[in-house]
Amino acid sequence: MSIKDFEDRVVLITGAATGIGRATALAFARRGAKVAIGDVDERAQETVALIQQDDGEAAFFKTDVTSSEQLKSLVQKTVETFGGLHHSFNNAGVLNKPAKFVDIEEDAFEKVMAVDVKGVFFAVKHELEYMIANGGGTIVNTASVAGLIADPNMAPYVTAKHAVTGLTKAAAIDHAQDGIRVNAVAPGLTETPMTQMWKDNPAVWEEVVSNVPMHRSAKPEEIAEVVVFLSSDAASFCNGYIYAVDGGQVAH
Repeated sequence: MSIKDFEDRVVLITGAATGIGRATALAFARRGAKVAIGDVDERAQETVALIQQDDGEAAFFKTDVTSSEQLKSLVQKTVETFGGLHHSFNNAGVLNKPAKFVDIEEDAFEKVMAVDVKGVFFAVKHELEYMIANGGGTIVNTASVAGLIADPNMAPYVTAKHAVTGLTKAAAIDHAQDGIRVNAVAPGLTETPMTQMWKDNPAVWEEVVSNVPMHRSAKPEEIAEVVVFLSSDAASFCNGYIYAVDGGQVAH
């Protein structure tokens, strides 16, 4: 891919205040894309500033992804600000506090499902509405290795990410003839603020790293590069698939 292969294209990213979302926003911007960010976290302003410092174009629109109306508005604001929408990365998500299945409270389960499943559903739906009417595009969702296998003590997250894998496949099949490709990345252990709670406990971190055949965690930038690839013309025949970026964890 050339350094400016996304020039004149508009990318919408949810959950780009930190971690994988921020790394992906920066990766798209370096390749010439205009980047719209939807997030509840004000640190998304920092992501915008980093892009602008490098002479890129970006804007932050505070958005609660559990609201269908706010996500529809996010798409509209993106189009109004940058003149279109060509690619999206639906990355916003939350983890549950680790607990055995039997000890999971209903409100904890519902919170994860609201953000990680309904948030992706609403985003994909409204992105599709625009893309169908305007010549197509690409959508990438953030699943997880927890959407392919079951991590212990993470029942709400495992359930939600399995739902994202199914949602991704369903959207891809339904809209393959509309010029739209829908895929998902399934990151393995990645160093982000979300996984800091494990890293802060050396024994836990050693255990989760030991589950990765490469015996290390990923950097957010390593996930970002796969998202960019799936959104690019180089991936023109990639559709409806879940791409594990996990150091071999699922293969093992």
